[in-house]
Amino acid sequence: MDQALQTLLAQGREAYQAGELDRAEPLLREASGKGAFADVQNMLGVIYHRRGRYEAAQGCFEEALRMNAAYTDAALNLAVTYNELGKYDEAKRVYEQALGRAKDSPHHLDSFARGKIANLHAAVGDAYLSVSMLEEASREYRLALDLSPSFADLRTRLASTYRDMGRLEDAVVEFDRVRKQNPNYVPARLHLGLTLYALDKKDEAAREWQEVLKIDPENRSARTYLHMVRAATPPPMPRR
Repeated sequence: MDQALQTLLAQGREAYQAGELDRAEPLLREASGKGAFADVQNMLGVIYHRRGRYEAAQGCFEEALRMNAAYTDAALNLAVTYNELGKYDEAKRVYEQALGRAKDSPHHLDSFARGKIANLHAAVGDAYLSVSMLEEASREYRLALDLSPSFADLRTRLASTYRDMGRLEDAVVEFDRVRKQNPNYVPARLHLGLTLYALDKKDEAAREWQEVLKIDPENRSARTYLHMVRAATPPPMPRR
């Protein structure tokens, strides 16, 4: 490799790592025209993906994998891009292959890779949810949580899906896990209250919404739900 190309690569990679994507893109594009560098294709793909140019990103990630079929990061990025393009079968195939290679390797997936795969499962779950395929959605959310159990938003989505399926007790269990992991995560506490209300546990529901107002005193949903509980509860009988 000549010195000019080495300098070009170094500058492009440095700009990319610094988050200076406008400066990195032309440097990386020029480098890609002078040699086959899988990481350069992957970085260009990320840049295009962030700009919403998903088809261009797809081409870069696919090229990176042609150069290095074991490039896990490029495979995960490609799967994310396939999801963005609605190519769910391709996305599933690519990330399953990436996961299979990782399992066969002597090293476990790092937290970054786990998070990426978890988000892929979540995206597929969201797609199923959008067409009311609740069982399939819950399966994908569970797979996501197997990889990243601390993702409060994912567990909240799973719990809400259980509630929509009529599995109210299971929903309470999942909402309660979120509450224990992150007591200040308002969406879970709001939905936990709604689920308790559906189970006719109005006092417990009210306590959840009161806790929400301690965290966020201006939360309109909590105020509305508390008013709903009070309106549904008959006044106490006067003492004689």
